[in-house]
Amino acid sequence: MFDSMLSIISKMSLEEKAALCTGASAWNTVSFEHLGIPEMIVSDGPHGLRRVVDPQGLTEESIPSTCFPTASLTAATWDVDLIRKMGEALAEECIALDVDVLLGPGTNMKRSPLCGRNFEYFSEDPFLAGEMAAGYIQGMQSKGVGTSLKHFAANNQEFSRFTINVDVDERTLREIYLTAFEKAVMQGRPWTVMCSYNKINGFYGSESYHQLTEILKGEWGFEGFVVSDWGAVHDRVASLNAGLDLEMPGPMEHRVKAVVDAVRSGELEEAKLDESVRRILNIVFRAKQTPKKGGFNADDHHELAHQIASQGMVLLKNNGVLPFRGLKRLAVIGDSARNPHFQGGGSSHVNPTKVAIPFDELQAVAGGVELTYAQGYPAEPSFRQDLIDEAVKVAKAAEAAVLFIALPSYSESEGYDRSDLDLPAQQKALIRAVCEVQPNTVVVLNNGAPVVMSNWIEGTAAVLEAYMMGQAGGKAVADILFGKVNPSGKLAETFPLKLEDTPAVLNWPGSAGTVRYGENLFIGYRYYDFKRLPVLFPFGFGLSYTTFSYSNARVSANSFRDSEGVTVSVDVTNTGKMAGKETVQVYVHDHLSRLVRPEKELKGFAKVDLQPGETKTVSINLDFRSFAYYHPTYKQWITEDGEFDILIGASSTDIRQKLTVTLESTIKLPCLLNRESTIREWLEDPRGKVVFDSFYRQIEADLRKTSASNEEQEEGSEQNKTAPMGLDLMDMVKDMPLEGVLQFIRGALNVSVEETVQALLKQVHSQA
Repeated sequence: MFDSMLSIISKMSLEEKAALCTGASAWNTVSFEHLGIPEMIVSDGPHGLRRVVDPQGLTEESIPSTCFPTASLTAATWDVDLIRKMGEALAEECIALDVDVLLGPGTNMKRSPLCGRNFEYFSEDPFLAGEMAAGYIQGMQSKGVGTSLKHFAANNQEFSRFTINVDVDERTLREIYLTAFEKAVMQGRPWTVMCSYNKINGFYGSESYHQLTEILKGEWGFEGFVVSDWGAVHDRVASLNAGLDLEMPGPMEHRVKAVVDAVRSGELEEAKLDESVRRILNIVFRAKQTPKKGGFNADDHHELAHQIASQGMVLLKNNGVLPFRGLKRLAVIGDSARNPHFQGGGSSHVNPTKVAIPFDELQAVAGGVELTYAQGYPAEPSFRQDLIDEAVKVAKAAEAAVLFIALPSYSESEGYDRSDLDLPAQQKALIRAVCEVQPNTVVVLNNGAPVVMSNWIEGTAAVLEAYMMGQAGGKAVADILFGKVNPSGKLAETFPLKLEDTPAVLNWPGSAGTVRYGENLFIGYRYYDFKRLPVLFPFGFGLSYTTFSYSNARVSANSFRDSEGVTVSVDVTNTGKMAGKETVQVYVHDHLSRLVRPEKELKGFAKVDLQPGETKTVSINLDFRSFAYYHPTYKQWITEDGEFDILIGASSTDIRQKLTVTLESTIKLPCLLNRESTIREWLEDPRGKVVFDSFYRQIEADLRKTSASNEEQEEGSEQNKTAPMGLDLMDMVKDMPLEGVLQFIRGALNVSVEETVQALLKQVHSQA
């Protein structure tokens, strides 16, 4: 294949090469029949196939396909195998509808719950997001259909997304905003990666050589091609030089001409253009190995969407009212009970094959229960007291009420952010009014990101977070409410008490063209842990109709090398009366590190299915990266000798078992000490500490001798005395440059301060 591809490239004209690197239309690449190069067709995703009827159009009507739950719900399943099955189903639909690459998954971090596109993203935690993305990619590509991992990187808001400059330090970028992409690339091997619109530290995502070439293609070994988000390219030649291979959409003759002219003028090396052509052709030919056309089983895929929704919905509150048992009359209230809200707006909007209506699904599972309905709130924004009054009347006459509450469809979409975290005024008033007359009120939420609940949750009997639940979500809600399914979803994001508590609030959404990531590493639970702030519901939280106990936590070794890693095991028992699933979460806490680290970080998880009384052992492997952090000075991931706590829990705040282990680092770091290094930096450097300690002991001894000699002499002038100032106050001077501290005791030195430091540095570097 490689030789034949090189042969094809050698036969291509410069103009043909340039043309291949720009789309032929909104959804396909250029084909050259005389060279045997077919077109490649791409289509919007990520939670369903948006195959437009008109291949030349961007927003036209799309062909029916399965609308699976959005990423906010799929991440809450914490079930990588289930997401892999969803990827396989998406691939089957792509094959049936003649699509080679689906544009997804979306893997950006949930920096703020205000981001309008958060429903398309997995989590506030990069480990969880990366695992989910990798599973999705593996599932799709196992069927011979490509993915496009997006949006690379730091695309965490919709406000000014085309031009905003993200000001973020390298460590934060690596540990938070690139880690999920790294896991997805290394574990999933996506065929393509899509760059983001925004700038990162002054460079557009389409023109960042550091990001696209040095990190993605270099460090991570990405072998596919980089495609632009639609319209993300500003300078085609600069983007090619940076490592962006394919510009979409097309056609754009002036872009092709610009590339041709750049090669002829020497501004762009033809070898670099050839490399992009090679990467594109590699994927084009790989895609054509999978025969297209045919059909897919829409009913089977609808059922899979139902399973995913059932596993991802999160029971946030339950005073015992759920699951419903022995009811005779149930009030069903809310417009979204009849007109379900199950997906967001923008390029991911899917034309579903069918839709499960919550009210109808409740009727199907409720048996002899009498259901009554009230609209509760209008579909369009307005305040209607008459609808609230009607709902109160219906709720009062029933034994329990289910309130279907949904954010308006216009509030969460690609293209703009939310202005607040509140429900509409009508819905808040409705909840309070119904709860006042009906204590057995269950609220079912349909939203893509957290909402504040402090002004209404107190009066509810139960709250089910159903997220944007996909086309089969209505059936999943009914199954959970009536106990056919035991809820097992766990939050993949923190629900704050109020917007003002959120980490990015002071730096959102930026101004003067720049947004500063001033919270650094501390997004999501990392921030709430550090600030000791109470939250509405913590990361990893979710209730069940049964209970689980954790016992007998153990590790494969109490002391180990970072290169070997360690396996954590714990026994989990279903102590209740109903079969259920529990997600075991493993967090790591570093006792002491050179640089500040979060209180704890998620480094492993596993979902286990247990019958009543059953016990299973869950084992989770922790590798080098589980204990490492990115050091910006050394420009690499490092570990440090020392103790770590292994925290095993049911959520980030519900830690059930704790173990302490000792890690031995195998990292041999280069010495970076120089004339400006502080005493603290000397002490933190392994070789520097040895040299400094020896020097310190010698100088301290010399100073004592001098001091004793002075005491024996007659009282002299102040300038003749040598005071041991500075070194007796080590804590005070640790953050001063060694050279500066030595100025205070230069009289005790045999040579000049500068020569002394140079001699010490020579000793250190001679050990390297």
